[in-house]
Amino acid sequence: MLPIVFVTGFGPFGDHEINASWVSVQEMAKMGLGEEVDLRVEELPVEYQAVKQTVPTLWKKYKPKLMVHVGVSGLARTITLEQVAHNSGYERLDVQCKCPDSRCCVDDGDDTLVSILDMEDICSRVNQTETQGTPVVASYDAGR
Repeated sequence: MLPIVFVTGFGPFGDHEINASWVSVQEMAKMGLGEEVDLRVEELPVEYQAVKQTVPTLWKKYKPKLMVHVGVSGLARTITLEQVAHNSGYERLDVQCKCPDSRCCVDDGDDTLVSILDMEDICSRVNQTETQGTPVVASYDAGR
């Protein structure tokens, strides 16, 4: 059984009628990750409740070796790999005009989630490749 890598992109929101994160994930699915990896992709709606339900379900159902969530930012000028995610401080409304009452992704969860992957090292390796056109940087603030 091949190891599963799950990559998600997000659906439309705000001015993003077509979310570039989902478009890029679909392109990745066409290219694949080689014959030694079972790549799975899914579009997530930009809805707090849907993400809160769907992501744990994907982990339980597929037991992936890695799950990557690809997002889009109007501020980013590079490809940004997030080292740290935040649980609190969510105040923007989702596409259903909802926001968690607690302003947290996971009630009673840790305030931060730090990836076990060394994003600085990954960025360095990617930036050293000859085919790289867009810089890749690590971030310690995934925003909300």
